[in-house]
Amino acid sequence: MKKRQRTLVFFFFLLTAFAVAAQPERVEPPFWWAGMKNPHLQLMVYGKHISLTQVAVSEYPGVALKAVSTLTSPDYLFIDLDISPDALPGTFKITFTSRKGTSSEYIYKLEERDSGSSRRQGFNASDVIYLAMPDRFANGDPANDEVDGMFEGLNRTDPLGRHGGDLQGVINHLDYIRDMGFTVLWLTPVLENNQLQGSYHGYATTDFFKVDPRLGTNELYRELGRQARIKGIKLIMDMIFNHCGSNHWWMKNPPSEDWINHYPGFVPTNHRHTVNEDPHVSQYDHGQMTDGWFVPAMPDLNQRNPFLATYLIQNSIWWIEYAHLAGIRMDTYPYPDKWMMAEWNRRVLEEYPHFNIVGEEWSMQPGIIAYWQRGQHNRDGYQGNLPSLMDFPLQNALVSALTEPENWNSGWIKLYDALAMDFLYPDPGNLVVFSDNHDMPRFYMQVGMNQSLFRMGLSYILTTRGIPQIFYGTEILMTHTEGNGHGVIRKDFPGGWENDTINAFTGQNLATDASSTQQFVKKLLNWRKKQPVIHSGKLIHFAPVNGTYTYFRVNENNRIMIVMNKNSESVSLPLERYAEVLKDASWGRDVISGKSYSMHDSLVVPATTALILEIE
Repeated sequence: MKKRQRTLVFFFFLLTAFAVAAQPERVEPPFWWAGMKNPHLQLMVYGKHISLTQVAVSEYPGVALKAVSTLTSPDYLFIDLDISPDALPGTFKITFTSRKGTSSEYIYKLEERDSGSSRRQGFNASDVIYLAMPDRFANGDPANDEVDGMFEGLNRTDPLGRHGGDLQGVINHLDYIRDMGFTVLWLTPVLENNQLQGSYHGYATTDFFKVDPRLGTNELYRELGRQARIKGIKLIMDMIFNHCGSNHWWMKNPPSEDWINHYPGFVPTNHRHTVNEDPHVSQYDHGQMTDGWFVPAMPDLNQRNPFLATYLIQNSIWWIEYAHLAGIRMDTYPYPDKWMMAEWNRRVLEEYPHFNIVGEEWSMQPGIIAYWQRGQHNRDGYQGNLPSLMDFPLQNALVSALTEPENWNSGWIKLYDALAMDFLYPDPGNLVVFSDNHDMPRFYMQVGMNQSLFRMGLSYILTTRGIPQIFYGTEILMTHTEGNGHGVIRKDFPGGWENDTINAFTGQNLATDASSTQQFVKKLLNWRKKQPVIHSGKLIHFAPVNGTYTYFRVNENNRIMIVMNKNSESVSLPLERYAEVLKDASWGRDVISGKSYSMHDSLVVPATTALILEIE
């Protein structure tokens, strides 16, 4: 009798499950576009016992159901659709029918693409990138400081807390960014980070298709992109494929057992970046690097799972199309599966041939950086397809060059030798060069709060080869003398909050040194914007001598001479050494001061100064 009762209970459970199974709670991507180059679209559907349903797609010209797949969890299924190039924008029904016969429908929409979407231009060497952290930049909408359902609320007194900055704050100050001379905006991640603590930075995603409500909405993010474009500013999205947040909605019930590496436990990564290139590497070390977790709050995603790989690739394409992005910055680039990353680059660039993607490979070895770049012929046959990388070796060399005493193997020679390593890169002009970023001490601090060295460093970043990136607050000499913790490095930008006594956007109560630095940066940026010779001209440099370093940017029409003197006294440079570039030059006008310098015989370079001379 008891056995019969258990059997009846079991059948009742199944009948109930079948009835509930026809209710999809999530469909991702939530919609798509007609006219994409790749016809394949895979939908991830989540709902209680959704895998027990039969799936049907209503007739729609150009749309065909190819396959339906289930994984370990009964609450997911994956629908493969073929969307032909002839399919028009519109809607069609996806029906989920349980074995009991109950059914529900999801109306799936194919949007119309913006005109010229596939031909969009990515960021390039004619641009300068402004890196800002939205939570710390400006609070444009205090109403979203506290949001129901979000674990963390406003706490400006905590360096690691939420400070209330948001997308509306960024929108409110696009004119400032444009007027300063920046042409690209890179925001640290804006997607939902509903973590218990430390969620302000955005690097622990809990929903890949949703902007964090404390920053705004998906629609507001798209509006940011639209208004930025109107003002001549391109938008870069910061993405993370390596991991998600521990509170991501799928973590309690992942689609399959191998969706998360080492699920459900924490196994740390060894952070050994060379495992991807090392011909002698052990599989143990390689696996620990790529499959280990950063911290317990960031579960490591397994990109070898083909369904997860497709999910991530489509997610990035969805955001490009939705927000009209001009670029992606990919976090922690060497940690995910490298073969999946190569396929991701291929798929994105297939849809957007002129797009740009920059990867974060935090290594001081140029060979490690070069391994990933598109066009590199690696001995192991790997082709990464990645257009751009962050040039960490050059940043490190710049700080050493500015702060070390001059000697045969120290000082400027570090920068000279670092640039000479460009022979390793397929496309050094497409590397992103920077003085600092959100993960390291601010550049002003790195050079000992020496304003002369600071200006020399920025002059270099804005005139060398590559795509410059400036961290918010660098333009006003922001410091963190209380320590080097991330929370204080990422301070609030003054003027972004209603009661701020200092306003860097307007200059109100801004210290004299900060104001003059801001004007220096503004002048240099707006000059650079109109200089094709800086964007794409050949770079010729000369070995450092007597505490000075000289290089040129040249093309058919223009010559720019950059001379940096680190000495505490002026230096007279004989110009015959540079005759191969100067030739019959008579005068050079300094871009910053406007002063003219004779190009006959010798050039007197003032103490601790960088001259940027337009040669006449």
